[in-house]
Amino acid sequence: MEQRAPRFGDELRRLRVAAGLTLSELARRIHYSKGYLSKVETGVAAGSVSFARACDRELKADGDLAALLKTERRTAKARRGDQDGRIVGLPTVTPLFTGRRRELERISAFLHGDGPRTVCALSGLAGAGKTALAVRASRDAVNAFPDGCFFLDLGRPPGGGVVDLAEGAGEAVVYEALATLLRLLKVPAERIPSTLDARLNLYRTRVQGARLLLVLDNVDTTNQVAVLFPPEPRCRVMITSRNRMNALDDAVRVPVGRLSVDDAVGLFQSVAGPSAQDANDFVVRRVVTRCELLPLAIRIAAARFRGTGAWTLAEFDSRLADETSRLTVLDDGERSVAAAFSLSCRGLTETQRRVFGLLALHPGRPIEPWSIAALAGLDMPGARSVIDRLEDAHLVAAESTGHVRIHDLVREFARVHVLAEVAGGDQSAAVGRLLDHSLLLAEATDEFLAPQRYRVPLTLLSSPSTVEPFPDYQSAHSWIDREWPTLVQLCHLAADRGLYRQCWQLAFLLREFFFVAKLWDPWIDTHQRAVEAAGESGDRLGLALTLNNLGIAHADRGDLRSAVENCRQALELFRELSDSHGVTNATSNLAWAALYLGDHQGALRDLTYVHDAYREAGNVRNAAITLRGIALAETELRRYADAVRHAERACKEFVRLDLKLDVVMSMNCVAWARLCSGDHTGALAWYERAAVLAEGCGSRYENARAVTGIGNVHAVCGRHPEAARHWARADEQYDRFEPRMVGEARYRASCSIPDDPEGNA
Repeated sequence: MEQRAPRFGDELRRLRVAAGLTLSELARRIHYSKGYLSKVETGVAAGSVSFARACDRELKADGDLAALLKTERRTAKARRGDQDGRIVGLPTVTPLFTGRRRELERISAFLHGDGPRTVCALSGLAGAGKTALAVRASRDAVNAFPDGCFFLDLGRPPGGGVVDLAEGAGEAVVYEALATLLRLLKVPAERIPSTLDARLNLYRTRVQGARLLLVLDNVDTTNQVAVLFPPEPRCRVMITSRNRMNALDDAVRVPVGRLSVDDAVGLFQSVAGPSAQDANDFVVRRVVTRCELLPLAIRIAAARFRGTGAWTLAEFDSRLADETSRLTVLDDGERSVAAAFSLSCRGLTETQRRVFGLLALHPGRPIEPWSIAALAGLDMPGARSVIDRLEDAHLVAAESTGHVRIHDLVREFARVHVLAEVAGGDQSAAVGRLLDHSLLLAEATDEFLAPQRYRVPLTLLSSPSTVEPFPDYQSAHSWIDREWPTLVQLCHLAADRGLYRQCWQLAFLLREFFFVAKLWDPWIDTHQRAVEAAGESGDRLGLALTLNNLGIAHADRGDLRSAVENCRQALELFRELSDSHGVTNATSNLAWAALYLGDHQGALRDLTYVHDAYREAGNVRNAAITLRGIALAETELRRYADAVRHAERACKEFVRLDLKLDVVMSMNCVAWARLCSGDHTGALAWYERAAVLAEGCGSRYENARAVTGIGNVHAVCGRHPEAARHWARADEQYDRFEPRMVGEARYRASCSIPDDPEGNA
């Protein structure tokens, strides 16, 4: 039952009624809420001196209400034995506290408000500045708590050391904390009971009717502190924790994340002093970014920079740039980022620590949950349970996509301090499972992107669980479009660990996506590493396949000399292996290179041979692709009728195979042959069809090629404004065509249109 204020609330109500004012009218005049005014009158809220003075003025009470409130406070303090005045045990606020405006506003509203929630939980990664924020907000609100502000660090129990998290240890923490609180409430030591229940009863009695703030720092679990919450609704409790404290259902939650870049720069410059304030702003931003925008890391870095006058900021930044030594730099002998992170790991189980350590092996940023399950050798529910716990401890962060992100400093901490606990054999097995999982998904994607493509059967390191199949082309494409940077890193990881076949197999399966997306840099990067891997292991088939695909990458980019060199090496290897399929593929690639290098007659000869070989082998898709090459060669040789016939035949084959991107490429080929032959109407019709279909299948490259072709038709027909508009539209889609590879780009460059195609003066 709530304790009523014996006189002040009643007297306030009597004066208000005597003045003929309703609650709403008086609340409006004194600028307080009606609800708060009602609680003061009924004794649920005590009211402040400033509130009493506002009521005095409005009710013409000549200061009687303010005097009455002060008298009641003195009486209440005497009844609680607090005659020496209130205790404010809050630590000193750092003078260099920076940022956190929004968080401070939320906490201030909680501390000064009269809502039903009495607990506020600040949670975040170790080193995020939770304690500093709690202290700053509490100091700002000291005057709102006339009965005191108490601060308890539950991460530092009496006698030093750290809190024991073993079963039953939490009760001991509560037992000691209650003794501290009772002493702060002026209970003599000899009157503090010896049993936990007796201490709780006395504590709850002493806080009745009080308005005090209790700050509980470094809390590990809800069970550790829940019984310490005062039952008095006018009290407030603020908690800081490295965990999310999920069991605090009714708490006001304030996540404490990283600082903004500007606030982080301000903090670094304030601590580091004049040399940092005069430094290049870009370098300062890079330093704080390497510190992950964490206040603790920034303070340590700034203090180390300030204390070592021999470094320029650029030199200090170069030391931080090395991820393998960054945690060492962020240790000033008294404070350490690694030590702070170790506290966040304190409550993890053995399985959770193992998974956290293994995450340091995963190159992804962010990481797909299914790959975490594969890495850890867990089923998905088990992996999700571990991820949730790591997220609660702020060691990983969940993204809206469902992926998991581990920040660089935390990853390095896991690598140096946690991964070492995982046996080397377990680490190797984890990497093997991750690579197998990724290979299976890449293969499933490739089967959608190029269903007719020749693929070497996968060789796996383990017996992984069957991956979830992609339901359609779009989901497969979305997956690889999102995950390809991680797959590139996995190629390198496989090579680094001597898993050479996994390296070149993964590169092989990435080729089709890279071709469609025109991602030449990662295409060449993965295949060059795969060439090294296959060569190192003596895998001649893997080397031949990879060299051939590397040649395609160079050709598609326009580096035709490198393409010829790679494909000739592949052709020689395929011949040594008596691999007729490989010989045909390498010969085809060399013929395409010859086409682009200007040897049109030689290209036509070799492509015709390759086409017949593909048809004989039953390779319908490659035969149709070769028909497209034949049509391009015939166009350059001005054999336009043959070119149109072969390009249209290729188009029909791809329609039958339901290969939409190949259909688009063939349509553009038909349009190009017709344009060169002078059939402008036919060319326009085919380009327009190609543009629509290219947009539908998501190929910006082929769409831009078709729209460029439309502009070319308009230009040659003298419709210059239309030409300019279509060229501009094409450039928005793709503007890096290699003229030797794309006839439409050459044709556009040869067109001459006025500088002002609209004809404006």
